[in-house]
Amino acid sequence: MSNASSKQIAVIGAGLMGAGIAQVSAQAGHPVVLRDVTEEALQRGLAGIRASYEKFVSKGRLSAEEAEAALGRITTTTDLGAVAEADIVVEAVFEQLEVKEGVFRELDKLAKDGAVLASNTSAIPITRIAAATQRPESVVGVHFFSPVPLMKLVELVRGYKTSDETLATVRAFAEGVGKEVVVVNRDVAGFVTTRLITALVVEAAKLYESGVATAEDIDTACRLGFGHPMGPLETADLTGVDILLHAARNIYAETQDEKFAAPEIMARMVTAGDLGRKSGRGFYPHPAK
Repeated sequence: MSNASSKQIAVIGAGLMGAGIAQVSAQAGHPVVLRDVTEEALQRGLAGIRASYEKFVSKGRLSAEEAEAALGRITTTTDLGAVAEADIVVEAVFEQLEVKEGVFRELDKLAKDGAVLASNTSAIPITRIAAATQRPESVVGVHFFSPVPLMKLVELVRGYKTSDETLATVRAFAEGVGKEVVVVNRDVAGFVTTRLITALVVEAAKLYESGVATAEDIDTACRLGFGHPMGPLETADLTGVDILLHAARNIYAETQDEKFAAPEIMARMVTAGDLGRKSGRGFYPHPAK
């Protein structure tokens, strides 16, 4: 270990979130193993990390030497067995319970005793994920926000059996990589942040669908009336209308609470491919730059 407080971190999944978590972990001095199923995915993830470090260097937030040293702390692998030495494993794979359960069943067999097994889920109850293992006390939610290197917030989520020690370890890790944490003591579907933004987007989409106000005016009302930096429909376009529809359906399935019943327009937009910024159109047009 490079210093007394550094821990061996393993990140499962080299997509946008996983690569971002690996990036901030390495920058904070932790040795990191980044694992994905293909070499191609790993190279894409590494290229994103390198580009992000270069941007930080160009803005003077990081020296070229620090960026180089951080990159040197990241190793990549397609072998899940590489988690064997990790003190903290952070899973950042596709947001689907069955996929995460499969990963955690394997981690349970491969990770050392006492390792923290964390999921970067934004909405799936941690108790369900933990139930796939024989060590639910070691499983915890650590929900980073995108883009990870820039967003300050991390939601720490207790499952039904998550131990105080596990929570304390992951809190020290998150704060050590420069994040501020909020603790979710009961892992209701959607936790705190996904639940709040989903309820707001669903209501805004209903107002828009029924012609009460334009998308622009609904967003302006939230920005100027509530001090939100971005309105709910702009947020939906940024996050992805499909992702928020998926979150709303997950939370509704769990709670049967009508305020999470997404209006038809969101489903129609997703079917038509109007997913927001990533597709060029959502509640707003997003012409290619």
